[in-house]
Amino acid sequence: MKDQKTTIISTAIDLAAQTGSRHIFIFLDTARICNWFLKTGYAENPEVVMVIPHKLQLQEPLARKLKSKVIKSWSGNQTRFSRIKYAFLHGVLEHVLDTDSKVVCVLGPWGKNHLDTIAIHDLSLSWSEEFPFNPASIMNSDSLTMVLAVIDIALDIGALGREGKPIGTIFVIGDTDQVILHSHQAVFNPFKGYPKKERNITRSEVVESIKELAQLDGAFIIEGTGTVMAGGRHLDARSVLTKELRGLGSRHRSAAGITKMTTAIAIVVSESTGRVTIFENGKIISTLEPVISSRMV
Repeated sequence: MKDQKTTIISTAIDLAAQTGSRHIFIFLDTARICNWFLKTGYAENPEVVMVIPHKLQLQEPLARKLKSKVIKSWSGNQTRFSRIKYAFLHGVLEHVLDTDSKVVCVLGPWGKNHLDTIAIHDLSLSWSEEFPFNPASIMNSDSLTMVLAVIDIALDIGALGREGKPIGTIFVIGDTDQVILHSHQAVFNPFKGYPKKERNITRSEVVESIKELAQLDGAFIIEGTGTVMAGGRHLDARSVLTKELRGLGSRHRSAAGITKMTTAIAIVVSESTGRVTIFENGKIISTLEPVISSRMV
């Protein structure tokens, strides 16, 4: 008798054939389940895509026999649905997926060694339904890599807060000159005076500083290259109030406003829910739901 993981993966492969799905995303969150998967032979299927944590290293020599593609994605502290959406973002960025692909996904609880869920997604529909998930317009953006890096930070803040306390904040990426023009300092700029190379969000010390400074009022302004230009900045853009923004606070409306006035992309962390919302051109293009059970609220 097959174990549950083998049964689910076999079923997913059959479903992919029956539904015309071109890809099968297998979410493998630990070294143990990755090593198990590499020994099963499923990794020799070119339609299979392994989605693994970005810091996880596959075991040699098993990894050398891989025919499957591998997507390294930050996926901790997210609901299953958000982990799938975020993997799709990476998949399109890395040219594994097209924006009209059909994908079968197999996953389990984050950080566990078992699989218990199969989901089928037709991206040609998911871009336009109330997913909401419509990032097609930013896929060719020069800032996309940095947008993904900022989403990583935002998800950590949304899931964990700071020292157990929930935190809300805004990140604005790209079109920096115009964003600065339509904003002003609410507090002293903690990034002013430092060399550019010391202010890049790819540096771990900058990431930790941002998580600490997120407790201050105001937004972080970040260049498309990843340089943090300012923190604690008030956005002067007129708030946007549309049907999709009803029930959301001033932080979300300001983020929508600055992206309507500029070509920047804004990412908002909700203080009340931890949800991460991405804005472009005044509209929500994606939301990601963190798991906030580890918050001390």
